[in-house]
Amino acid sequence: ARASRLEAFERTVLYGKFLCLLHVTDAYICIPALGYGPCMLLTLSLTGDLVLWEKISPRLGKVNNGDIVSVRSPENPKESLTKRILGMEGDNVTYLVDPQNSEECRTITVTKGHIWIQGDSIYNSQDSRQFGPVPYGLIQGKVFCRIWPISGFGSLGKEV
Repeated sequence: ARASRLEAFERTVLYGKFLCLLHVTDAYICIPALGYGPCMLLTLSLTGDLVLWEKISPRLGKVNNGDIVSVRSPENPKESLTKRILGMEGDNVTYLVDPQNSEECRTITVTKGHIWIQGDSIYNSQDSRQFGPVPYGLIQGKVFCRIWPISGFGSLGKEV
């Protein structure tokens, strides 16, 4: 009886360690997420790709132009957006104001502590063109790998 209690205790400790590892990984290192919608076509599919984003690079200031990031929406804090960084603080960004209806361009200098984000499909994206530069602190993670569908498995580069 004592051996079975000891085995049960050891198994409980092992499960506890595993759950702690999962929590630390999810909270501080890496998380799988679903990236979907028309804003990141052709990089991500309309129906959704399972991607991994890591949380270390934003904390170390290691995100740059061209990186795909997950950002807490400045308009709805319960929502996350997947967009590409097109400008870091101090950069001048020229963008089409309303690409579906005109050729009008504007240039903005990204303010200190902010980034400029846009979807890869400028015709179907709510992004910095509508809500302006996004505070750097809203970056949740840097998307680095697609894991599903398996045919698209691999690193997500900086191509636009």
